[in-house]
Amino acid sequence: MKISIINGPNLNLLGQREPGIYGSQTFETFFAELQSKFPEVELDYFQSNIEGELIDQLHKVGFSSDGIILNAAAYTHTSVGLGDAIKAIDTSVIEVHISNTFAREDFRHTSYITPNAKGLILGFGMDSYRLAIESFIK
Repeated sequence: MKISIINGPNLNLLGQREPGIYGSQTFETFFAELQSKFPEVELDYFQSNIEGELIDQLHKVGFSSDGIILNAAAYTHTSVGLGDAIKAIDTSVIEVHISNTFAREDFRHTSYITPNAKGLILGFGMDSYRLAIESFIK
């Protein structure tokens, strides 16, 4: 099984950015933990701060991966293009967020990803990604 993880803007700063919300662990360290926890799953990881690059990555893996885990970060609330890209591909997408977006600013309560995703996992910190992987395995 192959699962692709795609992270959006500012998630390259995990471990440094707002540790009270996002924790102090880098995604690279966490990704290595995921790889060791799920050795039977081929995991790949892509991060970009650029919306078009995220869309290109969805197109790239959206016909070959068995599942996609997408944390579009701030683009969740603004990008019709990412929502359309999910509709255009074959692979199921699970939307994840580290924080509970519904406990934050009102603008974070709207998602252009959710209506096109298989599911939504949020508010469990980095563990949201693990839960998404487990949902694909089952």
